[in-house]
Amino acid sequence: MLVYTPSNQRALRLLLLLLPAAWKAGSGQLHYSVPEEAKHGTFVGRIAQDLGLELTELVPRLFRVASTGHGDLLEVNLQNGVLFVNSRIDREELCGRSAECSIHLEVIVDRPLQVFHVEVEVKDINDNAPVFSVSEQKLLIPESRLLDSRFPLEGASDADVGENAVLTYRLSPNEFFILDIINKKDKGKSPVLVLEKMLDREENPQLQLLLTATDGGKPEYTGSVTLLILVLDANDNAPVFDRSVYEVKMYENSANQTLVIWLNASDADEGINKEMIYSFSTLVPPSVRRKFLMNEKTGEIRVNDAIDFEDSNTYEIHVDVTDKGNPPMVGHCTVLVEVLDENDNSPTVIITSLSLPVREDAQVGTVIALISVSDRDSGANGQVTCSLTPRVPFKLVSTFKNYYSLVLDSALDRESVSNYELVVTARDGGSPPLSATASVSVEVADVNDNAPAFAQPEYTVFVKENNPPGCHIFTVSARDADAQENARVSYSLVERRVGERALSSYVSVHAESGKVYALQPLDHEELELLQFQVSARDAGVPPLGSNVTLQVFVLDENDNAPALLPRPGAGGGGGALSELVSRSVGAGHVVAKVRAVDADSGYNAWLSFELQPAAGGARSPFRVALYTGEISTTRPLDEADPPRQRLLVLVKDHGEPALTATATVLLSLVESGQAPKASSRVLAGAAGAETALVDVNVYLIVAICAVSSLLVLTLLLYTALRCSAPPREGACGPGKPTLVCSSAVGSWSYSQQRRQRVCSGEGAPKTDLMAFSPSLPPCPVQDREMEEQSIEGDYSRKVGYYFFISICCFVNNILLTAFHPHICLRISPSFLI
Repeated sequence: MLVYTPSNQRALRLLLLLLPAAWKAGSGQLHYSVPEEAKHGTFVGRIAQDLGLELTELVPRLFRVASTGHGDLLEVNLQNGVLFVNSRIDREELCGRSAECSIHLEVIVDRPLQVFHVEVEVKDINDNAPVFSVSEQKLLIPESRLLDSRFPLEGASDADVGENAVLTYRLSPNEFFILDIINKKDKGKSPVLVLEKMLDREENPQLQLLLTATDGGKPEYTGSVTLLILVLDANDNAPVFDRSVYEVKMYENSANQTLVIWLNASDADEGINKEMIYSFSTLVPPSVRRKFLMNEKTGEIRVNDAIDFEDSNTYEIHVDVTDKGNPPMVGHCTVLVEVLDENDNSPTVIITSLSLPVREDAQVGTVIALISVSDRDSGANGQVTCSLTPRVPFKLVSTFKNYYSLVLDSALDRESVSNYELVVTARDGGSPPLSATASVSVEVADVNDNAPAFAQPEYTVFVKENNPPGCHIFTVSARDADAQENARVSYSLVERRVGERALSSYVSVHAESGKVYALQPLDHEELELLQFQVSARDAGVPPLGSNVTLQVFVLDENDNAPALLPRPGAGGGGGALSELVSRSVGAGHVVAKVRAVDADSGYNAWLSFELQPAAGGARSPFRVALYTGEISTTRPLDEADPPRQRLLVLVKDHGEPALTATATVLLSLVESGQAPKASSRVLAGAAGAETALVDVNVYLIVAICAVSSLLVLTLLLYTALRCSAPPREGACGPGKPTLVCSSAVGSWSYSQQRRQRVCSGEGAPKTDLMAFSPSLPPCPVQDREMEEQSIEGDYSRKVGYYFFISICCFVNNILLTAFHPHICLRISPSFLI
């Protein structure tokens, strides 16, 4: 039974061709044929029918087929007696390359036993392609082989037989080889390569060809093998660098063994002909050989010594490469090494042409110094900028590339800063930047632009009178901010006239030390105030100077004893004081008054009066007031009192030691009708004083009104004087003290008849106000010590102050008189200073 499927069309077609060939051999042997590779169930023959057996007896007679080693390839269908293919039949496996291939079967029928021989011929089909023993055939052919050289090849084999195994060869197209076929009679054909064109290994080191074998079956099968033709080298090529000139950039200061370049030469040859040795050319100078090192095997050029851009920024290295062929061949190249700059050099600052010291009056823009900067680096690393210490009166002016001028930028003052420490900083443009500094010490030379200056414009000096000649009374000192000769100060008096005498007859000043000496003893009673000026001059050119005013107050000493004054209207004389006293006077009646003055001032001129005890210790009916000198009765006089009373009054000042004078008072006691008319004035004065004490309220009202009126008048006068022109310079004149007393009799007296004021400079003469009070109950102006005030200003202000204070003192005395009739004020022209 033949099973037909679309997949075995080819096998069916072969089967139809082979079926008619099945025939029955004589003597009981059958012969069939079947194509190899037939599918399972392929019909081979009607073996039962051909053997003359009935189909019905196949089973009962135990029909079976036996085959030595191939029993499973073919099988008989006992139902229909057909021999069919049971499993795959591979002729090449069964018979190899044998031309004839058959399967021998033995058909056995028992009952009775019969044995039949069946031969099934396996027909070859073209089911095997030609096969080469290797997939690639290598041929080593030197490039020096001549044309028409022949190179046998291994042919292909085909497992098929007959026409299916007849092979033909063809070679892939190429320009170097052609294919020649050698017939080997019964052994097939053998392919041979023939060299048709000279080989060049450097151009084509290997050729890859395809050799294809085609069998004679239908359809045709082919097989192919790759022919790898390796062209063997001959030393016919010199080593070659890929470039004749190499340009390399590298930074300076690279460490030793730093790779500069890796040269790679190539040699088209092979083997030992390709092995190369690198070396420096003989053209390379020794200095370059020291800087770089060549590896002769690898072609590496490395740093061998310090590379400094500033020494050389380019290197030219000639390199040779030699192969090991015979004869050796040499290649050449040039390596240009460009050294790149690194910022490894700090700028250099050079200061020249110093013009020192610099005068403090130098003009702005004056050139002090020239500065040059440099940097061995290049590019931005060598671009240098300069700067100066901030906050100095100098600046840098760029005059040319890398050249600067140090110029004065603002006015100098040596007295403020005498020396400048300038720092010039040069900084390059590298990253990070490097810098360098240079110091310049600029000394400022002094110019005499400062006059000597005193600490204050005026000094007040107090000197006791009766000083020894040549006494040091004061030291003036002026400071000059300049230096050296410009600061050397000398002192001198500004000469003036003091009255009729020159100032230099009173005082002198030491030119160098400034010490002021009194040349003669000073007398307070003659000269209370000596005002003059001292001039200070430096030694500069031109010299500068200034003046200072000295006010020398001559302090009083108790060198004058009290002097007795005659009774008013007595017409001089210093004899005894005579008075007539009525016996009818009561207690407390003032009968006389002792008057005295002291040429001194202050406490030295403050007088007190004491009544000396009478001779024999008799008690006198009279007493004397302590400070007024008034002699009054202590009790009513009677007939027992002597008609003539002789009183001794001791007048004593308050100096240390105290000086005294004695006054003699002669009192004549008379009856009431015999009292002289002249004494009525004294009595009237006493009565007036008692009335003043009774009418104190009236005086107070009058005083308040007077103060208000005088205050307005004083302000108007002061304003008028302020607007008036000042008096002439140096106006000096005598001044008289003013006495204001609180009663008709008083204890304070003129300290002198005439005072002289001295002025030795600009401005008006000065006055003083000295107020003293005895040991009495307190009053608004009592003070036991001398008050001296100095008031500076122009003439109008001093006069205004003088009038104002004088009026106030006058009003104050009026008020004091109402309460303390024994107090008076002494106003001296030397109060206002």
